[in-house]
Amino acid sequence: MTTSKTPLLDRIQTPAELRKLQPSQLPQLADELRRETVEAVSVTGGHLGAGLGVVELTVALHYVFDTPRDRIVWDVGHQTYPHKILTGRRDRIRTLRAGGGLSGFTKRAESEYDAFGAGHSSTSISAGLGMAIARDLAGGDNHVVAVIGDSSMSAGMAYEALNNAGALDSRLIVILNDNDMSIAPPTGAMSAYLARLVSGGAYRTMRDAAKQLASHLPRFIYDKARKAEEFSRSFITGGTMFEELGFYYVGPIDGHNLDHLLPVLKNVRDKDDGPVLVHVITKKGKGYGPAEASDDKYHGVNKFDVLTGVQYKPKANAPSYTSVFARSLVAEAERDEKIVAITAAMPGGTGLDIFGKAFPERTFDVAIAEQHAVTFAAGLAAEGYKPFCALYSTFLQRGYDQIVHDVAIQHLPVRFAIDRAGLVGADGPTHAGAFDVAYLGCLPGMTIMAAADEAELTHMVATAVAYDEGPIAFRYPRGEGVGVELPEQGQILEIGKGRILREGTKVALLSLGTRLAEALKAAEQLEAYGVSATVADARFAKPIDRDLVRRLAANHEVLITVEEGSIGGFGVQVFQALSEDGLLDGKRGAFALRCMTLPDFYIDQDKYEVMIAKARLDAASIAAKALEALGDEKNAARVLIA
Repeated sequence: MTTSKTPLLDRIQTPAELRKLQPSQLPQLADELRRETVEAVSVTGGHLGAGLGVVELTVALHYVFDTPRDRIVWDVGHQTYPHKILTGRRDRIRTLRAGGGLSGFTKRAESEYDAFGAGHSSTSISAGLGMAIARDLAGGDNHVVAVIGDSSMSAGMAYEALNNAGALDSRLIVILNDNDMSIAPPTGAMSAYLARLVSGGAYRTMRDAAKQLASHLPRFIYDKARKAEEFSRSFITGGTMFEELGFYYVGPIDGHNLDHLLPVLKNVRDKDDGPVLVHVITKKGKGYGPAEASDDKYHGVNKFDVLTGVQYKPKANAPSYTSVFARSLVAEAERDEKIVAITAAMPGGTGLDIFGKAFPERTFDVAIAEQHAVTFAAGLAAEGYKPFCALYSTFLQRGYDQIVHDVAIQHLPVRFAIDRAGLVGADGPTHAGAFDVAYLGCLPGMTIMAAADEAELTHMVATAVAYDEGPIAFRYPRGEGVGVELPEQGQILEIGKGRILREGTKVALLSLGTRLAEALKAAEQLEAYGVSATVADARFAKPIDRDLVRRLAANHEVLITVEEGSIGGFGVQVFQALSEDGLLDGKRGAFALRCMTLPDFYIDQDKYEVMIAKARLDAASIAAKALEALGDEKNAARVLIA
């Protein structure tokens, strides 16, 4: 008979069952939960270190609060694998990030315990405050808890929410999960005692009574007494800033010690007025040796061996687009000392760790602060430098007002390196780079390039370096290149000029970015049905190559634009140009125009090739679209099922 490694966890299907345990049983449950998290992620891959750091906190929150009636709002959501295991999803935890499986982030449609969906950071306090005010307006009495990490506190939105929460004085609990170790972990008994003391009702009652007494004293004495009390408490805890924002500050406490966590959380739960912030110290990767020993604490991992921690990384057939960008930028920076690079807490993800090793004094990680990153880059550009602002497409969205107001209106030559453009597989819709062409293309003076392969990306880096007329962006996808030979040095492209790779007569496929390889395959499929196809690489989404577009429209029966971006992007630019030139009036010969984009719905996580097929942007779908436009419905159906 096999003995279960997780006997307590096996009894927990919901937090209601968790709350039936004795406090003395919770450390064992936490150990089992940590084991289950490690084993699940070893099978699925995903985010590991952040979840391991909040195991005890997750157990304590669900034990003390009446979830889901009490709302727990997790920031980012990549730390919630233990939360998912405890909230009825353990039987599906090994489907994390897979097609049809659990999301790698919180998702309202997935569970009533996911109070708010999150893939981006720094949203929890704002959402939690909204829920708290909604409760107050409805006359409710449930609790709202926002759990935010210290790195997420680097974003301005978190402070906007703290400031508003302090002013509204609604009952809101914020848990600051500090795993940066910038403050020495307060593991001693005295620290825990002080945290229990200042969070407890007796201390608050005495404090309020003292305030009442002091209020009858002369004003200058009252002010000095108030400041002395705040100073004495803040000297011990370091919470001055949060107190000034209107929060009652408690901590710091050891986030891995349930004997410390439980009484403090119970005390703040029973506090019936105003916002409170609890500062907990945790260790990312806690309890799993390989994660604790890793520099990034196993933030994001592939599938791995539990015993050794060795990750299973498939052998790359070609260099990644990210590494090609980084190495190209290093090569350009060796020749141009004005080049500087900026990222927002993603040096590894954007490749700027490579640039940073070569040019540490010219590399700037501004933390999770995309708005600041953009305007910081604008300031550098205003002084004659050549800033490359390297952000994921999904995160660049967060700095949109700054792109418009601080960069585009002033025609400042900020270079935007847009990584993870298009679908991103297991990270799902929250991280898909679907909208950048559309939201940048509408800005006057913005130049937008899209790399069809890794060689083109090298050329686009060189082009961006040389371009000083205004802002310029170039987008490229996640993952490996297509395997083309890389040039020794990038060549400067002519702005707004595309290229033709294959000449045909009947159908023109005009691709933007990395759909080009599939467009070429589609042309071969069309050839089998007797349809001759031209394939062109637009290179530029703005300004578009009007001469190329006119030629394709004039010499073919069908013109199809193909892009891995949302409605409102490159295809709209082509349509507008053809319309302005009068080529859609039917007076200069009839032709059919079709625009292939990502569909007008969010595509859930899956393997990349499966998502592309769902989006109908694979070779078969492109060929079928061409045949449909030619009126050949029968062969269009055949090519899709071939």
